Amino acid sequence: MSREVLAPVRVADRLPADPPRGSGPTTVGVEEEFLLLDRRTGMPVARGPRVVEAARAVLGERAQSEFFGAQVEVCTRPTACLAELRSELALLRQVMAEAAAGEGCLLVAAGTPVIPPGRPPTVTPDERYGRMAARWPSLVGSYDGMVCGCHIHLGVTGHDQALALSRHMRPWLPTLQALAANSPFSLGHDTGWASRRFVEHARWPGVGPAPLLDEAGYERLADHLVRVGALLDRRMIYWYARPSEHVPTLEIRLCDVNADLDVVVLLTTLARGLATTLLPEIADGRPVPSIPEPRLRAAHRGAARHGLEGERLDPVRGECVPAMTSVELLLARAGPGLSSLGDLDLAHGLLDRVRRSGGGAARQRASYARRGRLDDVVGDLVRATCGTTT
Repeated sequence: MSREVLAPVRVADRLPADPPRGSGPTTVGVEEEFLLLDRRTGMPVARGPRVVEAARAVLGERAQSEFFGAQVEVCTRPTACLAELRSELALLRQVMAEAAAGEGCLLVAAGTPVIPPGRPPTVTPDERYGRMAARWPSLVGSYDGMVCGCHIHLGVTGHDQALALSRHMRPWLPTLQALAANSPFSLGHDTGWASRRFVEHARWPGVGPAPLLDEAGYERLADHLVRVGALLDRRMIYWYARPSEHVPTLEIRLCDVNADLDVVVLLTTLARGLATTLLPEIADGRPVPSIPEPRLRAAHRGAARHGLEGERLDPVRGECVPAMTSVELLLARAGPGLSSLGDLDLAHGLLDRVRRSGGGAARQRASYARRGRLDDVVGDLVRATCGTTT
């Protein structure tokens, strides 16, 4: 493959000119975090810096180190084409997996490690990571905090539009979270959660539903949180939907990373379709849905606990509905935007595939149920991450 073709492009270089007032995001981008596992034991191993260095020979800045040494990250270019997004994600995974193989380890897309490491995790050598580890040592001393997410970026005109979308998307984010749940195993056993990552990630400051803020309110709160030491910097604003500090996007950050690319593309399709539906309503002055904060947090907790199984709380109605019904409601809400983008059939087709598989958490549990072996779970995750299974 040509390095010229894969040369890194800054996100801002590919964003379109400001869209008309009320129009939907035309570009999307995805960041995926992965675990590196020892080829023999399936335990996390801190070879991330070397793997990233090797991958950067092809991917440039699209290959990134992460907080723990046993993690790596890839970042797509922004694109308006979902087929292009899927192809790039597959390529990024392939290159990173080959780089990992060169260091004797495996690339795995799971929200938490299935098999615990033999020793406490190490933090990647980095000045900022070092300051974070020093300020919050209790979050670093055990592997529970080694979690991997999938972050979806929606192109916007600036912070004001990103915050408006964040306010109006809040009722639907638990459903995206349920669709993405892919971390039932932790510390070598089934935790009973579909997304244990949700529980462990919530230990960090700055994690949770985004508050209802306009741009001035956001600036005041962000400055305050850093000034009083609640956060190290603005990059530690880990709200489930936040304005990016370095590119004009709304970043949705509550999803587990998934081995199945169908899930990743479905999440991105639904998020963009929903935003495209909502922006004209925002421009027309439709009010933000009124949801009590405890109810919203309960909906997120239920999504993480049950994923696509059983029932979960609808934060708007305040009543429980079957999990798949909540997904159908999201699909219907995003329908006008999906139709206008030409993505409605794609969304239905991807959702049918995910419905048949049961989602990431169900697939992991099915792997374990065959023989009661965690290495079967790891093996299936490795093959799915690298695209060698359907």
